[in-house]
Amino acid sequence: MKPLLIVDSPKRFPMDVPGAETVSAYKYLTDPQFAHGKGRKVFNLCRSLRYQAQGYYVSLLAEARGHRCLPSVSAIQDIRLAPVVRLTSEDLDELIQQSLKRIKSEEFELSVYFGHNTAEGHDKLSLALFNAFPAPLLRARFEHEGRWRLASVRVIGLAEVPESHRAFVVKQAERYLRRTPRKAKEAPPARFDLAILHNPEDKMAPSNKKALARFVEAGEQTGIRCELIEKHDAGRIAEFDALFIRETTAVNHHTYRIARRAAAEGMIVIDDPQSIVRCTNKVFLAETLSRAKLLAPRTLVLARENAVEGLRSLGFPCVLKQPDSSFSVGVSRVDSEDGLEAVLDTQFEHSDLIVAQEYLPTDFDWRIGVLAGRPLFACRYGMAPGHWQIVNHRDGGEDKYGNFDSMRVEDAPKDVVKLAVKAAALMGKGLYGVDLKVVRGKPMVIEVNDNPNIDAGVEDSVLGMELYRRIMQHFFWELEAR
Repeated sequence: MKPLLIVDSPKRFPMDVPGAETVSAYKYLTDPQFAHGKGRKVFNLCRSLRYQAQGYYVSLLAEARGHRCLPSVSAIQDIRLAPVVRLTSEDLDELIQQSLKRIKSEEFELSVYFGHNTAEGHDKLSLALFNAFPAPLLRARFEHEGRWRLASVRVIGLAEVPESHRAFVVKQAERYLRRTPRKAKEAPPARFDLAILHNPEDKMAPSNKKALARFVEAGEQTGIRCELIEKHDAGRIAEFDALFIRETTAVNHHTYRIARRAAAEGMIVIDDPQSIVRCTNKVFLAETLSRAKLLAPRTLVLARENAVEGLRSLGFPCVLKQPDSSFSVGVSRVDSEDGLEAVLDTQFEHSDLIVAQEYLPTDFDWRIGVLAGRPLFACRYGMAPGHWQIVNHRDGGEDKYGNFDSMRVEDAPKDVVKLAVKAAALMGKGLYGVDLKVVRGKPMVIEVNDNPNIDAGVEDSVLGMELYRRIMQHFFWELEAR
Protein backbone atom coordinates (compact mmCIF):
# COMPACT_ATOMS: atom_id res chain seq x y z
CA MET A 1 0.00 0.00 0.00
CA LYS A 2 1.09 3.53 -0.74
CA PRO A 3 2.38 5.68 2.11
CA LEU A 4 -0.12 8.34 3.20
CA LEU A 5 0.62 12.06 3.42
CA ILE A 6 -1.98 13.56 5.77
CA VAL A 7 -2.63 17.28 5.30
CA ASP A 8 -5.32 19.70 6.52
CA SER A 9 -6.64 20.38 3.02
CA PRO A 10 -5.26 18.72 -0.15
CA LYS A 11 -6.89 21.44 -2.28
CA ARG A 12 -5.28 24.35 -0.44
CA PHE A 13 -1.95 22.62 0.15
CA PRO A 14 -1.34 20.02 -2.59
CA MET A 15 1.50 17.60 -1.94
CA ASP A 16 2.19 15.52 -5.05
CA VAL A 17 4.89 13.03 -4.05
CA PRO A 18 5.50 10.11 -6.45
CA GLY A 19 4.62 6.80 -4.83
CA ALA A 20 2.51 8.37 -2.05
CA GLU A 21 -1.15 9.31 -1.60
CA THR A 22 -2.21 12.66 -0.17
CA VAL A 23 -5.27 12.50 2.09
CA SER A 24 -7.06 15.07 4.27
CA ALA A 25 -6.97 14.61 8.02
CA TYR A 26 -10.77 14.40 8.09
CA LYS A 27 -10.83 11.60 5.52
CA TYR A 28 -8.09 9.64 7.26
CA LEU A 29 -9.97 9.85 10.55
CA THR A 30 -13.43 8.99 9.22
CA ASP A 31 -13.10 6.87 6.05
CA PRO A 32 -13.08 3.13 6.95
CA GLN A 33 -10.76 2.29 4.03
CA PHE A 34 -7.89 3.93 5.94
CA ALA A 35 -8.47 1.94 9.11
CA HIS A 36 -6.70 -1.12 7.72
CA GLY A 37 -3.24 -2.03 6.47
CA LYS A 38 -1.03 -2.79 9.48
CA GLY A 39 2.43 -1.34 9.03
CA ARG A 40 1.33 1.30 6.53
CA LYS A 41 3.47 4.45 6.59
CA VAL A 42 1.68 7.66 7.57
CA PHE A 43 3.26 11.12 7.45
CA ASN A 44 1.32 13.63 9.52
CA LEU A 45 1.72 17.08 7.92
CA CYS A 46 -1.17 18.75 9.75
CA ARG A 47 -0.66 22.27 11.02
CA SER A 48 -1.80 21.71 14.61
CA LEU A 49 -0.75 18.75 16.72
CA ARG A 50 -1.97 20.21 19.99
CA TYR A 51 -3.78 17.82 22.30
CA GLN A 52 -7.13 16.67 20.81
CA ALA A 53 -6.70 18.66 17.58
CA GLN A 54 -7.30 16.78 14.30
CA GLY A 55 -3.55 16.45 13.73
CA TYR A 56 -3.11 14.91 17.18
CA TYR A 57 -5.84 12.37 16.46
CA VAL A 58 -4.16 11.43 13.18
CA SER A 59 -1.07 10.25 15.05
CA LEU A 60 -3.13 8.70 17.84
CA LEU A 61 -5.39 6.66 15.53
CA ALA A 62 -2.43 5.70 13.34
CA GLU A 63 -0.91 4.05 16.41
CA ALA A 64 -4.19 2.30 17.21
CA ARG A 65 -4.42 1.03 13.60
CA GLY A 66 -0.89 -0.36 13.62
CA HIS A 67 0.27 2.26 11.11
CA ARG A 68 3.78 3.66 11.29
CA CYS A 69 3.25 7.34 11.81
CA LEU A 70 5.70 10.21 11.71
CA PRO A 71 5.51 11.93 14.15
CA SER A 72 4.21 9.45 16.71
CA VAL A 73 2.32 10.58 19.79
CA SER A 74 5.40 9.98 21.96
CA ALA A 75 7.52 12.12 19.64
CA ILE A 76 4.92 14.91 19.82
CA GLN A 77 5.06 14.81 23.61
CA ASP A 78 8.89 14.79 23.68
CA ILE A 79 9.01 17.94 21.57
CA ARG A 80 6.86 19.72 24.15
CA LEU A 81 9.14 18.87 27.06
CA ALA A 82 11.68 21.59 27.87
CA PRO A 83 14.11 19.14 29.60
CA VAL A 84 14.24 16.99 26.44
CA VAL A 85 15.03 20.06 24.32
CA ARG A 86 17.70 21.16 26.79
CA LEU A 87 19.37 17.73 26.84
CA THR A 88 19.28 17.58 23.04
CA SER A 89 20.97 20.99 22.91
CA GLU A 90 23.73 19.69 25.18
CA ASP A 91 24.15 16.50 23.17
CA LEU A 92 24.37 18.39 19.88
CA ASP A 93 26.40 21.33 21.21
CA GLU A 94 29.48 20.80 19.06
CA LEU A 95 27.40 20.32 15.91
CA ILE A 96 25.26 23.38 16.74
CA GLN A 97 28.32 25.63 17.19
CA GLN A 98 29.89 24.36 13.97
CA SER A 99 26.72 24.74 11.88
CA LEU A 100 25.79 28.22 13.16
CA LYS A 101 29.23 29.79 13.56
CA ARG A 102 28.70 32.17 10.61
CA ILE A 103 25.29 33.41 11.79
CA LYS A 104 25.64 37.01 13.03
CA SER A 105 22.21 37.55 14.62
CA GLU A 106 21.22 36.66 18.20
CA GLU A 107 18.44 34.33 17.05
CA PHE A 108 18.14 31.84 14.21
CA GLU A 109 15.36 29.57 12.96
CA LEU A 110 16.11 26.36 11.10
CA SER A 111 13.46 24.56 9.04
CA VAL A 112 13.96 20.81 8.83
CA TYR A 113 12.20 18.92 6.04
CA PHE A 114 12.47 15.13 6.34
CA GLY A 115 15.89 15.59 7.98
CA HIS A 116 17.22 18.21 5.52
CA ASN A 117 17.48 21.97 5.12
CA THR A 118 17.55 24.01 1.93
CA ALA A 119 21.10 25.10 2.84
CA GLU A 120 23.57 22.21 2.60
CA GLY A 121 25.70 23.72 5.35
CA HIS A 122 22.97 22.94 7.88
CA ASP A 123 22.28 19.40 6.65
CA LYS A 124 24.16 17.57 9.43
CA LEU A 125 22.42 19.58 12.13
CA SER A 126 19.06 19.09 10.41
CA LEU A 127 19.52 15.31 10.33
CA ALA A 128 20.55 15.26 13.99
CA LEU A 129 17.43 17.22 14.95
CA PHE A 130 15.25 14.90 12.87
CA ASN A 131 16.77 11.91 14.66
CA ALA A 132 16.12 13.52 18.05
CA PHE A 133 12.59 14.65 17.16
CA PRO A 134 11.34 12.43 14.32
CA ALA A 135 8.72 14.50 12.54
CA PRO A 136 8.52 15.25 8.79
CA LEU A 137 8.47 19.03 9.19
CA LEU A 138 10.20 20.81 12.07
CA ARG A 139 11.20 24.33 12.97
CA ALA A 140 14.01 24.77 15.49
CA ARG A 141 14.82 28.09 17.14
CA PHE A 142 18.33 28.85 18.41
CA GLU A 143 19.49 31.64 20.69
CA HIS A 144 23.01 33.04 21.07
CA GLU A 145 24.12 33.84 24.62
CA GLY A 146 27.88 33.55 24.35
CA ARG A 147 27.23 30.20 22.67
CA TRP A 148 24.42 28.97 20.46
CA ARG A 149 21.81 26.82 22.18
CA LEU A 150 18.64 25.11 21.02
CA ALA A 151 15.82 27.16 22.57
CA SER A 152 12.78 25.35 21.18
CA VAL A 153 11.56 22.87 18.58
CA ARG A 154 8.08 22.55 17.17
CA VAL A 155 6.34 20.47 14.54
CA ILE A 156 5.01 22.54 11.65
CA GLY A 157 2.37 21.70 9.08
CA LEU A 158 2.57 21.98 5.32
CA ALA A 159 0.67 25.27 5.59
CA GLU A 160 3.70 26.84 7.30
CA VAL A 161 6.17 25.86 4.59
CA PRO A 162 7.01 28.88 2.37
CA GLU A 163 5.94 28.50 -1.23
CA SER A 164 9.59 28.75 -2.32
CA HIS A 165 10.39 25.65 -0.20
CA ARG A 166 7.53 23.42 -1.42
CA ALA A 167 9.45 21.81 -4.29
CA PHE A 168 12.32 21.04 -1.90
CA VAL A 169 9.91 19.42 0.58
CA VAL A 170 8.47 17.21 -2.16
CA LYS A 171 11.98 16.22 -3.24
CA GLN A 172 12.99 15.29 0.32
CA ALA A 173 9.77 13.38 0.93
CA GLU A 174 10.36 11.35 -2.22
CA ARG A 175 13.96 10.80 -1.24
CA TYR A 176 12.91 9.63 2.23
CA LEU A 177 10.42 7.15 0.78
CA ARG A 178 13.07 5.70 -1.53
CA ARG A 179 15.83 5.44 1.06
CA THR A 180 15.38 1.68 1.77
CA PRO A 181 15.20 -0.03 -1.63
CA ARG A 182 14.69 -3.75 -1.61
CA LYS A 183 17.45 -6.02 -2.84
CA ALA A 184 17.05 -7.52 -6.27
CA LYS A 185 16.93 -10.96 -4.67
CA GLU A 186 13.39 -11.73 -3.56
CA ALA A 187 13.10 -12.50 0.14
CA PRO A 188 10.34 -14.63 1.64
CA PRO A 189 7.27 -12.65 2.76
CA ALA A 190 7.86 -11.13 6.21
CA ARG A 191 5.28 -10.48 8.91
CA PHE A 192 7.45 -8.04 10.85
CA ASP A 193 10.28 -5.53 10.36
CA LEU A 194 13.32 -5.48 12.65
CA ALA A 195 15.97 -2.77 12.81
CA ILE A 196 19.47 -3.94 13.78
CA LEU A 197 21.42 -0.95 15.11
CA HIS A 198 25.15 -1.27 14.53
CA ASN A 199 28.25 0.88 14.11
CA PRO A 200 30.62 -0.22 11.31
CA GLU A 201 33.40 1.86 12.90
CA ASP A 202 33.12 0.19 16.32
CA LYS A 203 36.33 -1.83 16.71
CA MET A 204 34.88 -3.79 19.62
CA ALA A 205 31.35 -4.24 18.33
CA PRO A 206 29.34 -7.06 19.95
CA SER A 207 28.80 -8.74 16.57
CA ASN A 208 31.11 -8.94 13.57
CA LYS A 209 29.97 -8.49 9.96
CA LYS A 210 29.43 -12.18 9.36
CA ALA A 211 27.28 -12.47 12.48
CA LEU A 212 25.17 -9.49 11.40
CA ALA A 213 24.60 -11.13 8.02
CA ARG A 214 23.51 -14.33 9.78
CA PHE A 215 21.03 -12.40 11.93
CA VAL A 216 19.52 -10.98 8.74
CA GLU A 217 19.35 -14.44 7.15
CA ALA A 218 17.83 -16.00 10.28
CA GLY A 219 15.25 -13.23 10.40
CA GLU A 220 14.13 -13.92 6.83
CA GLN A 221 13.84 -17.63 7.65
CA THR A 222 11.67 -16.75 10.65
CA GLY A 223 9.36 -14.27 8.96
CA ILE A 224 11.14 -11.06 9.99
CA ARG A 225 12.64 -8.59 7.54
CA CYS A 226 15.85 -7.28 9.09
CA GLU A 227 17.55 -4.05 8.12
CA LEU A 228 20.93 -2.86 9.36
CA ILE A 229 20.67 0.73 10.53
CA GLU A 230 23.12 3.22 12.03
CA LYS A 231 22.94 6.17 14.39
CA HIS A 232 21.86 8.57 11.65
CA ASP A 233 18.78 6.39 10.98
CA ALA A 234 17.32 7.05 14.44
CA GLY A 235 14.52 9.15 12.99
CA ARG A 236 13.20 6.09 11.14
CA ILE A 237 12.74 3.91 14.22
CA ALA A 238 8.95 4.17 14.13
CA GLU A 239 8.98 2.40 10.74
CA PHE A 240 9.93 -0.89 12.42
CA ASP A 241 8.24 -3.36 14.74
CA ALA A 242 11.32 -4.17 16.80
CA LEU A 243 14.86 -2.99 17.52
CA PHE A 244 17.93 -5.16 18.10
CA ILE A 245 21.00 -3.23 19.29
CA ARG A 246 24.30 -4.70 18.12
CA GLU A 247 26.41 -1.74 19.16
CA THR A 248 28.24 -1.06 22.41
CA THR A 249 25.67 0.53 24.73
CA ALA A 250 25.90 3.23 27.39
CA VAL A 251 23.39 5.40 29.24
CA ASN A 252 24.85 8.75 28.17
CA HIS A 253 24.85 7.63 24.55
CA HIS A 254 22.69 7.49 21.43
CA THR A 255 22.10 3.74 21.92
CA TYR A 256 20.14 4.45 25.11
CA ARG A 257 18.19 7.29 23.56
CA ILE A 258 17.26 5.20 20.52
CA ALA A 259 16.27 2.26 22.74
CA ARG A 260 14.14 4.56 24.89
CA ARG A 261 12.38 6.04 21.88
CA ALA A 262 11.73 2.59 20.41
CA ALA A 263 10.29 1.38 23.72
CA ALA A 264 8.08 4.48 23.88
CA GLU A 265 6.78 3.56 20.42
CA GLY A 266 5.68 0.21 21.80
CA MET A 267 8.36 -1.77 19.96
CA ILE A 268 10.06 -4.95 21.15
CA VAL A 269 13.58 -3.80 22.10
CA ILE A 270 16.80 -5.65 22.87
CA ASP A 271 18.62 -4.09 24.66
CA ASP A 272 15.71 -2.39 26.38
CA PRO A 273 16.44 0.91 28.18
CA GLN A 274 16.07 -0.61 31.65
CA SER A 275 18.63 -3.32 30.88
CA ILE A 276 21.07 -0.72 29.55
CA VAL A 277 20.74 1.35 32.74
CA ARG A 278 21.16 -1.68 35.00
CA CYS A 279 23.89 -3.59 33.20
CA THR A 280 26.15 -0.74 32.14
CA ASN A 281 26.72 0.43 35.72
CA LYS A 282 28.71 -1.82 38.04
CA VAL A 283 27.57 0.08 41.13
CA PHE A 284 24.02 -1.08 40.43
CA LEU A 285 25.23 -4.62 39.74
CA ALA A 286 27.25 -4.83 42.97
CA GLU A 287 24.32 -3.63 45.08
CA THR A 288 21.84 -5.92 43.31
CA LEU A 289 23.98 -9.06 43.62
CA SER A 290 24.60 -8.31 47.29
CA ARG A 291 20.91 -7.84 48.07
CA ALA A 292 20.03 -11.04 46.17
CA LYS A 293 22.77 -12.90 48.07
CA LEU A 294 24.29 -14.30 44.88
CA LEU A 295 27.88 -15.38 45.20
CA ALA A 296 30.33 -12.83 43.77
CA PRO A 297 33.89 -11.68 44.50
CA ARG A 298 34.11 -9.42 47.55
CA THR A 299 33.16 -6.00 46.24
CA LEU A 300 33.24 -2.45 47.62
CA VAL A 301 31.71 0.72 46.19
CA LEU A 302 34.10 3.55 47.05
CA ALA A 303 34.04 7.33 47.04
CA ARG A 304 37.19 9.45 46.93
CA GLU A 305 37.04 10.08 50.68
CA ASN A 306 37.13 6.42 51.73
CA ALA A 307 38.95 4.87 48.77
CA VAL A 308 42.35 4.26 50.37
CA GLU A 309 40.87 2.93 53.60
CA GLY A 310 38.48 0.72 51.64
CA LEU A 311 41.23 -0.77 49.49
CA ARG A 312 43.33 -1.52 52.55
CA SER A 313 40.42 -3.44 54.06
CA LEU A 314 39.88 -5.28 50.76
CA GLY A 315 43.55 -6.18 50.48
CA PHE A 316 46.04 -6.20 47.63
CA PRO A 317 46.12 -7.11 44.84
CA CYS A 318 42.63 -5.89 43.91
CA VAL A 319 40.80 -4.72 40.81
CA LEU A 320 39.42 -1.21 40.26
CA LYS A 321 36.60 -0.67 37.78
CA GLN A 322 34.94 2.36 36.28
CA PRO A 323 31.19 1.88 36.89
CA ASP A 324 30.37 2.13 33.18
CA SER A 325 33.40 0.32 31.75
CA SER A 326 33.00 -2.35 29.06
CA PHE A 327 35.27 -4.82 27.26
CA SER A 328 37.80 -4.51 30.13
CA VAL A 329 38.41 -0.83 29.32
CA GLY A 330 38.60 1.30 32.49
CA VAL A 331 39.62 -1.73 34.57
CA SER A 332 42.99 -1.81 36.35
CA ARG A 333 44.76 -4.06 38.83
CA VAL A 334 46.42 -2.55 41.89
CA ASP A 335 49.08 -4.76 43.45
CA SER A 336 50.13 -2.51 46.35
CA GLU A 337 49.79 0.99 47.81
CA ASP A 338 52.73 2.19 45.71
CA GLY A 339 51.40 4.77 43.25
CA LEU A 340 47.86 4.25 44.53
CA GLU A 341 46.98 7.96 44.67
CA ALA A 342 47.78 8.43 40.96
CA VAL A 343 45.63 5.42 40.04
CA LEU A 344 42.73 6.73 42.13
CA ASP A 345 43.02 10.20 40.61
CA THR A 346 42.59 8.63 37.17
CA GLN A 347 39.67 6.46 38.28
CA PHE A 348 37.79 9.37 39.87
CA GLU A 349 38.17 11.68 36.89
CA HIS A 350 34.91 10.47 35.36
CA SER A 351 32.83 9.16 38.26
CA ASP A 352 32.20 10.06 41.91
CA LEU A 353 32.09 6.34 42.72
CA ILE A 354 34.26 3.42 41.65
CA VAL A 355 34.01 -0.32 42.20
CA ALA A 356 36.79 -2.29 43.88
CA GLN A 357 36.85 -6.08 43.76
CA GLU A 358 39.09 -8.72 45.21
CA TYR A 359 41.49 -10.17 42.66
CA LEU A 360 40.68 -13.79 41.84
CA PRO A 361 43.06 -15.17 39.19
CA THR A 362 41.71 -18.00 37.02
CA ASP A 363 42.78 -19.54 33.72
CA PHE A 364 39.47 -18.67 32.09
CA ASP A 365 36.10 -16.97 32.62
CA TRP A 366 32.72 -18.48 31.83
CA ARG A 367 30.25 -16.59 29.66
CA ILE A 368 26.68 -17.88 29.69
CA GLY A 369 24.30 -16.26 27.24
CA VAL A 370 20.77 -15.93 28.63
CA LEU A 371 17.70 -14.96 26.60
CA ALA A 372 14.32 -14.35 28.26
CA GLY A 373 15.35 -16.32 31.34
CA ARG A 374 16.73 -19.33 29.47
CA PRO A 375 20.37 -20.25 28.81
CA LEU A 376 21.28 -19.74 25.15
CA PHE A 377 24.99 -20.50 24.77
CA ALA A 378 28.04 -21.33 26.88
CA CYS A 379 31.62 -20.30 26.27
CA ARG A 380 34.91 -20.26 28.13
CA TYR A 381 37.24 -17.34 27.45
CA GLY A 382 40.91 -17.83 28.25
CA MET A 383 43.14 -15.03 29.53
CA ALA A 384 45.21 -13.11 26.98
CA PRO A 385 48.78 -14.45 26.75
CA GLY A 386 50.84 -13.17 29.68
CA HIS A 387 47.94 -11.09 30.96
CA TRP A 388 45.35 -11.32 33.75
CA GLN A 389 42.35 -10.35 31.60
CA ILE A 390 40.59 -11.83 28.58
CA VAL A 391 41.61 -8.78 26.54
CA ASN A 392 44.98 -7.09 26.78
CA HIS A 393 44.52 -3.47 25.70
CA ARG A 394 48.00 -2.36 24.71
CA ASP A 395 48.76 1.33 24.32
CA GLY A 396 49.59 2.03 20.70
CA GLY A 397 49.44 -1.66 19.82
CA GLU A 398 46.91 -4.24 18.71
CA ASP A 399 44.64 -5.67 21.40
CA LYS A 400 45.43 -9.28 22.28
CA TYR A 401 42.77 -11.86 23.14
CA GLY A 402 42.85 -15.21 24.85
CA ASN A 403 41.52 -18.40 23.29
CA PHE A 404 37.92 -19.58 23.58
CA ASP A 405 36.04 -22.82 23.94
CA SER A 406 32.33 -22.84 23.04
CA MET A 407 30.12 -25.74 24.06
CA ARG A 408 26.52 -26.83 24.38
CA VAL A 409 24.75 -25.39 27.41
CA GLU A 410 24.03 -28.98 28.49
CA ASP A 411 27.78 -29.66 28.68
CA ALA A 412 28.59 -26.64 30.86
CA PRO A 413 28.65 -27.10 34.66
CA LYS A 414 25.06 -27.03 35.92
CA ASP A 415 25.86 -24.78 38.90
CA VAL A 416 27.51 -22.22 36.58
CA VAL A 417 24.49 -22.13 34.27
CA LYS A 418 22.01 -21.98 37.17
CA LEU A 419 23.80 -19.02 38.78
CA ALA A 420 24.02 -17.22 35.45
CA VAL A 421 20.27 -17.53 34.88
CA LYS A 422 19.56 -16.18 38.39
CA ALA A 423 21.88 -13.21 37.86
CA ALA A 424 20.36 -12.39 34.48
CA ALA A 425 16.85 -12.45 35.96
CA LEU A 426 17.85 -9.58 38.26
CA MET A 427 18.50 -7.40 35.19
CA GLY A 428 15.35 -8.16 33.20
CA LYS A 429 13.97 -10.46 30.52
CA GLY A 430 16.20 -9.57 27.60
CA LEU A 431 19.46 -10.91 26.17
CA TYR A 432 22.41 -11.00 28.57
CA GLY A 433 25.92 -12.36 28.81
CA VAL A 434 26.77 -13.39 32.36
CA ASP A 435 30.49 -13.59 33.19
CA LEU A 436 31.48 -15.97 35.98
CA LYS A 437 34.59 -17.44 37.57
CA VAL A 438 34.85 -20.74 39.38
CA VAL A 439 36.91 -20.22 42.53
CA ARG A 440 37.62 -23.05 44.96
CA GLY A 441 34.93 -25.09 43.24
CA LYS A 442 32.21 -22.44 43.51
CA PRO A 443 30.91 -20.24 40.67
CA MET A 444 30.88 -16.47 41.24
CA VAL A 445 29.20 -13.74 39.20
CA ILE A 446 31.66 -11.18 37.82
CA GLU A 447 29.40 -9.16 35.52
CA VAL A 448 26.09 -9.19 33.69
CA ASN A 449 26.37 -7.62 30.23
CA ASP A 450 23.36 -6.29 28.36
CA ASN A 451 24.73 -6.76 24.82
CA PRO A 452 26.82 -9.92 24.90
CA ASN A 453 29.22 -10.70 22.11
CA ILE A 454 27.74 -12.93 19.43
CA ASP A 455 30.45 -13.26 16.83
CA ALA A 456 30.52 -15.64 13.89
CA GLY A 457 33.16 -18.28 14.58
CA VAL A 458 33.11 -17.83 18.37
CA GLU A 459 29.81 -17.93 20.26
CA ASP A 460 28.08 -19.66 17.32
CA SER A 461 30.76 -22.30 16.79
CA VAL A 462 28.54 -25.01 18.36
CA LEU A 463 24.98 -24.03 17.44
CA GLY A 464 25.80 -22.34 14.12
CA MET A 465 22.75 -20.76 12.44
CA GLU A 466 20.51 -22.21 15.15
CA LEU A 467 21.85 -19.58 17.59
CA TYR A 468 20.69 -16.74 15.33
CA ARG A 469 17.35 -18.43 14.64
CA ARG A 470 16.61 -18.77 18.35
CA ILE A 471 17.10 -15.05 18.85
CA MET A 472 14.96 -14.19 15.83
CA GLN A 473 12.29 -16.65 16.98
CA HIS A 474 12.22 -14.82 20.33
CA PHE A 475 11.51 -11.55 18.52
CA PHE A 476 8.83 -13.27 16.41
CA TRP A 477 7.04 -14.78 19.39
CA GLU A 478 7.13 -11.50 21.32
CA LEU A 479 5.75 -9.61 18.32
CA GLU A 480 3.03 -12.21 17.75
CA ALA A 481 2.03 -12.04 21.40
CA ARG A 482 1.85 -8.26 21.29
